[in-house]
Amino acid sequence: MGTRFRMVVNEVDVVAPDAPLPKLPVARALWIPRPGLKVAAAAWILAGGAHHAGYSQAITARHLEDFAEMAGIEFLLIDAKTDLAQFKKELRWNAAYYHLAGGV
Repeated sequence: MGTRFRMVVNEVDVVAPDAPLPKLPVARALWIPRPGLKVAAAAWILAGGAHHAGYSQAITARHLEDFAEMAGIEFLLIDAKTDLAQFKKELRWNAAYYHLAGGV
């Protein structure tokens, strides 16, 4: 982000694969992003989400939000309630906040 870090978190629902995945060389999970692929992908791209991601069933979005606050980094959540119009506004508000918080 140039002057700050941003953590983009997308909540997902894990589903069983339709068939075995024996040729994948790594641990595997199949998931459906909340609130759905179309909205989640659009929000991820708008937020500048990376092409790589971490996955965990051991921690929640709230844990990550607390960590982001302690680390002083921006936190964006894509979840079941995500609305793209509101998400775009949040991105704009955050840009203004982090610009002003850094000093004028």
